[in-house]
Amino acid sequence: MPPIPGSGLAKGLAVTLRTMTKKTVTAQYPDVQPELPPRSRGVIGLFEENCTVCMLCARECPDWCIYIDSHKETVPAAVPGGRERSRNVLDRFAIDFSLCMYCGICIEVCPFDALFWSPEFEYAETEIHELTHERDKLREWMWTVPEPPALDPGAEEPKELAAARKAAEKLAAAQEQAAQEQAAQEQAAQKPAAQEQAAQQEEEGPAE
Repeated sequence: MPPIPGSGLAKGLAVTLRTMTKKTVTAQYPDVQPELPPRSRGVIGLFEENCTVCMLCARECPDWCIYIDSHKETVPAAVPGGRERSRNVLDRFAIDFSLCMYCGICIEVCPFDALFWSPEFEYAETEIHELTHERDKLREWMWTVPEPPALDPGAEEPKELAAARKAAEKLAAAQEQAAQEQAAQEQAAQKPAAQEQAAQQEEEGPAE
């Protein structure tokens, strides 16, 4: 059905009228902290356990304001006769927020979900060099990252959740089948013993 001519204008005027009738409230900052929505671009938090020192965030940063240092460690073989492997260990992860333009490219390109937006914005300093925050401070901001908003009711389930749910259902089905097989084996093992006992009772005859 085609839209009624002028319906868009009427909806816009209705929103304007509803807004005009509301009382204006001034938030008394800093006594009253603002309620910022999730993913507000306040500051960047680091989840260090997920960082693999791939350097992708530092390479893609337009301002080159991410500084990463690391070293390699040898990991022993998991099985006898296996090959030793090496892994990168993070030594330093710092962001110079005096250069950062909050584009969010580092968060988008991180393949292991190690960087997140935090709504914290009160980190002004009197000296510009103090705006370079090391990984300890970035990790503190990580715990201020709010949960992401819920998906729309009609949206598809994320692939990660679907894969995890299928794996859990498969494991539960395998455990249930194993329990049923074990119960059947126990029942089969108990059946000959019951038959032998019944045969023995028949041989002895009825008790006098």
